[in-house]
Amino acid sequence: MVAAVAYGWWVVGAARRGTRWPWWRTLAFALALGLFAVLQFGIVGVYDRQLRWAFVLRAALLFFAVPAFAALGAPVPLLRTGGPARLARAADAAMGSRPVRLLGNAIVAPVVALVLFGVLLTPLSAVVRDSEGWAVALTAGLPVLGFALLAPLSEPGVLRSSTFVTAEFLLAFVELVLDAVPGIVLRITNHVLDGSVVAVTGRPWSPSPLQDQHLAGDLLWFIAEVADVPVLIALFVRWQRTDRREARDVDALTDEQVEAMTRAHLERRG
Repeated sequence: MVAAVAYGWWVVGAARRGTRWPWWRTLAFALALGLFAVLQFGIVGVYDRQLRWAFVLRAALLFFAVPAFAALGAPVPLLRTGGPARLARAADAAMGSRPVRLLGNAIVAPVVALVLFGVLLTPLSAVVRDSEGWAVALTAGLPVLGFALLAPLSEPGVLRSSTFVTAEFLLAFVELVLDAVPGIVLRITNHVLDGSVVAVTGRPWSPSPLQDQHLAGDLLWFIAEVADVPVLIALFVRWQRTDRREARDVDALTDEQVEAMTRAHLERRG
């Protein structure tokens, strides 16, 4: 509710300053809030403590889908355009901080996702699933963490070398494999990994604990692979921007500067 009111107020503020905010960004942010509400109050929110597939589906969508729609809504650029100046400066400071810059590259993101969903392969998964405190922490923390991973990719002010962006792009393909590992292990393992063998009672549609685990693995495997597609698109856009920027910088050099750079490069190699 707070996020919806703040976003709407910033849209109004942008309009007052003469900037027309794209409607599709507002729609994307609304979809993020709507999906969050469904995950919180729908069937997966009701049964996530009893059913592994509901818990995994809720956690995966909170981590991948909700932040993806929120990032498309571009709340940080909107804050700069139509929000309070002090809050905009605080957001800029946060986006430029070392932790956010560290999270916002394809080198760290695969490790974060692998560690996060690797917990599902341990007995700690049952503890987290049955804990009210962990439920609150995951509900608040997963979308924030996912947004911290995605938001820097859309920041036009983030400057990267073409070599670094190329490395990010290649590592994103490695992420396609790494993100699938927890889901694959859940799907192919024929014993209950978290040790909890209590099934939902009184529901004719309730799966057995092992069937529940296999279904959770199928869902996690599918969602993790699909979620990497927008990241690859964002990295490709970043690579194009970087390539154009470096091309403009080279075109702006004089012949003497190009000759000096070439000579210095040859001297270093010699």
